[in-house]
Amino acid sequence: MHRGVRSVVAAALVVAGSLLVYADVTTPSHAGDVQLRLAHEFFGEGRFNDALDAYQRALRANPPADRRAARSGLVQSALRVAEFSTARAEAETLLAESPEDPSALALYADALWASGLFEEAEGHYRNALGRTPDLARGRHGLARALAARSHLEAALDEAQAALRLAPRDLEVHHTVGAVYERLHRYEEAAAAYSNYVNLLPNKDRSDKADWSRAEIKFLRSFGQRVPFEMDPGAQDQVYTVDFRLVNDKIVLRAKVNDGSFQDFVVDTGAENTIITRPTAQRLGITPITYTLSAGVGNAGMRGLQLARINSLELGPLKLRNIPCLVKDPPMRDLPVKEQESLSPLALGFSMIIDYKARKLTFGKRLSYGTSDFELPMRMHRLATVRGTVDGRHPANFVVDTGGEVISISQATVTALKRPEPARRIALKVFGSSGWDRDAFLMPGVDLAFNTIKYTNFPVVVLNLNAPSVLLGFELGGIVGHRFLSKYRVGIDLESSVLRLKALG
Repeated sequence: MHRGVRSVVAAALVVAGSLLVYADVTTPSHAGDVQLRLAHEFFGEGRFNDALDAYQRALRANPPADRRAARSGLVQSALRVAEFSTARAEAETLLAESPEDPSALALYADALWASGLFEEAEGHYRNALGRTPDLARGRHGLARALAARSHLEAALDEAQAALRLAPRDLEVHHTVGAVYERLHRYEEAAAAYSNYVNLLPNKDRSDKADWSRAEIKFLRSFGQRVPFEMDPGAQDQVYTVDFRLVNDKIVLRAKVNDGSFQDFVVDTGAENTIITRPTAQRLGITPITYTLSAGVGNAGMRGLQLARINSLELGPLKLRNIPCLVKDPPMRDLPVKEQESLSPLALGFSMIIDYKARKLTFGKRLSYGTSDFELPMRMHRLATVRGTVDGRHPANFVVDTGGEVISISQATVTALKRPEPARRIALKVFGSSGWDRDAFLMPGVDLAFNTIKYTNFPVVVLNLNAPSVLLGFELGGIVGHRFLSKYRVGIDLESSVLRLKALG
């Protein structure tokens, strides 16, 4: 009851001389119901931080038997605001309380996915669908899992099945758009993203919403152009080009827009071909719209421009209509100039890096020969592999040929719950989003990638919060040149495997 109303009622009782005692007691269940309704309203309006707080209050106010709806909403809200550890902890409790409930299984799988545990998430999605085949969230989750293993047609089938079951679930529309985009079906991708944006609450100005609006404009700018167009038969060929190793980075030359040659860093830690502003101006690459990018550095999220390269030649292969990012505005106060970069993965090719012979091989299907180590890999915007930190904490690591060291995220350090060191060894680290002024060296870490082990190893700790938010899952770390250069590296998109052959 409103405070002013309560005072009036109390005064009226005193004036009347009644022997009744007025008590303003709100039962816990009633308070929980109020908070739950409020949380649902906040969630529907896209006010996910407010919804998270309200669901937490509803959870505290309701008796144990009535907490399921509040906990479910809490998990969904936490996922929307990238509170990944909260989402996983609450989803685990929800599943423990309702172990046979397919919806709880699917929601727990969503939380596992957001923790970067893709294989476990896929298993729970399949378990949920085994119990309820028409579970929209299960179909949606399975679609993402299949796309991460580059089974794009199967992923599209699952996503469209989810859409038929839940036509107003905006996340499903977004996933449909992402799969169409990877299939290079840009008009259909733009339509799916448009459906996603149209279902957003009017007040939604999130990074994901802004990114989607820009992506729609960019995709539709292609018109009748075929993205990543190749000559007939070119996609069945295997290509090999020479590279140089410069400051632990793979550098090759490519011809852009039928004009001059340009050096590119091979950077599998980037999901697009990247051009600096001076190079874009020199080669006549015209920006189309702005978008958001994220990387290591204090800037976190960074505004860049989307553009299109008319032609790109890598050795004998010529591609046309290549999406790219233009680094405009450029970063300031960096110790070195920003460089152009490309990734065969972003162009849709598997790849082999022979560090000893200084050769890069790429194609849709490759022969890899024997491998000493094979690590399961997932491609969700970036290629990642599973590692274990300190023998107990699983984490997802980006396979980053453009990076130099092995690093872990601040979120991983927090999850380890180690005692705070007496002294942190501060480092000067800069990335695609500027200086990471909180970076430090952490000694004595045990890392394992399947049977590859690093014992009592010093790792660089980076703030990877912004990339995690943009990707939609918790990044555990990065493996760069120091890890990869010991091997002949095969990044196999077709089989979703990182293949490593030790160099002799």
